[in-house]
Amino acid sequence: MQPEVISKYFTLSEEQQRKMDALGDLYVEWNSKINVVSRKDIDELYVRHVLHSLAIAKVCTFEAGAKVCDIGCGGGFPTIPLAILFPEVEFTAVDSIGKKITVVREVATALGLTNVTPVNARIEAVKGEFDYVVSRAVTDMKTLKGWALPKIRAGQRGSLPNGMLVLKGGDLAEEIAAARLRCDIHRISDIFEEEFFETKQVIYSKR
Repeated sequence: MQPEVISKYFTLSEEQQRKMDALGDLYVEWNSKINVVSRKDIDELYVRHVLHSLAIAKVCTFEAGAKVCDIGCGGGFPTIPLAILFPEVEFTAVDSIGKKITVVREVATALGLTNVTPVNARIEAVKGEFDYVVSRAVTDMKTLKGWALPKIRAGQRGSLPNGMLVLKGGDLAEEIAAARLRCDIHRISDIFEEEFFETKQVIYSKR
């Protein structure tokens, strides 16, 4: 694992660097109990999961006090890396699978991330509104749009107007057309040079 790949693209405080460095051992430990990261990916955690999550931060920076919801957070990506990078932003990590939320809760507690609220529920059952919704390859864009847009309030609490930021891979033209979404597509290969990101994108859609 190479935690130094993060500081290649981001300027971190000592505290943030300490937390980023700790992610590797925490996920190796938890993955041995509850498989949330594929075995072939665990050795590439920092590129394929941590840095991938942080591509969102290169597209939109969140203001202090902004509320961000991660739909289908899995084991904590993109929530956990983003919560380290934006300590004054409130993150709600939602997943319907309890064991995944257990990992998010335990990792956040171990890192001292007080800005992460793990929620074991379907997104339809989550109360309240958010400034941004983030997600990583959870479902097709049409379904995600139906889940996300009712949860996003009007306004702008970051460098882009409130909306959703989705990590996706491959050719998305048909999927985006089916969702009837107006969106901006940001190729992650234009942001990070690692080969893994060649087909990866951040999809931004304004509320």
